[in-house]
Amino acid sequence: MIKNDSKAVVLLSGGIDSATTLAIAQNRGFDIYALSFSYGQRHAVELKAAGRIAKKSNVIRHLILDIDLRKIGGSALTADINVPKNRSAKELKKNIPVTYVPARNTIFLSYALAWAEVIGANDIFIGVNVLDYSGYPDCRPEYIEAYEKMANLATKAGVEGKQKMKINTPLIKMSKTQIIRKGIELGVDYRLTHSCYDPYDSGEACGECDSCLLRLKGFTDAGLKDPVKYKK
Repeated sequence: MIKNDSKAVVLLSGGIDSATTLAIAQNRGFDIYALSFSYGQRHAVELKAAGRIAKKSNVIRHLILDIDLRKIGGSALTADINVPKNRSAKELKKNIPVTYVPARNTIFLSYALAWAEVIGANDIFIGVNVLDYSGYPDCRPEYIEAYEKMANLATKAGVEGKQKMKINTPLIKMSKTQIIRKGIELGVDYRLTHSCYDPYDSGEACGECDSCLLRLKGFTDAGLKDPVKYKK
C-alpha cells in the first residue's frame, strides 16, 4: 500500500466502478471526500447505493449535489427516451448509445475540481474505463488527459502553484471482470452497489439494460454470482 496523507475527491455514483475506485483510493492512503450527483437520472436509486458505500467506507464527507439535467435532456437517463434492452455484445460496441448523458463527466469533474480546490486536495478519482464500456466519449484516456491539463490552468491554486491537480483513473484499462476481482481483493461489498439504468419501482435491477448486461457478464466471467436482486 502506498502511504499518502493527502485528501482525494472521489466521484461516487453507487455502481461497481465508482465503489471499486473509492476502495483503490482508500487503499492508497487517501482521505476520501465522496461526491455524488442527483441530476434527474431515472435511476436515482443509485444515490441510496452511494450513501451505503460512503457510510461503509467511513469517508470523511459524502456530498450530494443537485443538478437538474432533465432541463437539458438528450439522454435516455434524463429524458423520455426508452433505455435500450437486451442488446448483443456487438451492438453494445457499435454506436454511442442513447444512455450517454451530454457532457456528464465534464460537468461532474468540474464540480469535483471546485471542491478539490476548496479543501486543498490534489487528487480526483473517477471510475471510467475504455474496455467494458458503452462507447461514451468522456471515458477515453485522451479526454482525461485534456481535462487534467485544463484543470491545472483553470484554478487559482493551480496558477499560484499551490496545487498540481491529478485526475486518477485506476480502472481505465481494466475489464469489468478485472474490476470486480480487484474490488473483492480490497473488500468491496458489491451488495451495496446499484448499476441498472432502468430499475423497477421496487429498486430491483431490470437485468436487460446495457449496464446490467455488462455487470452480469463481469460477475459470470469472474466465476462469481452477482449479489444484487434482478427482476428478470
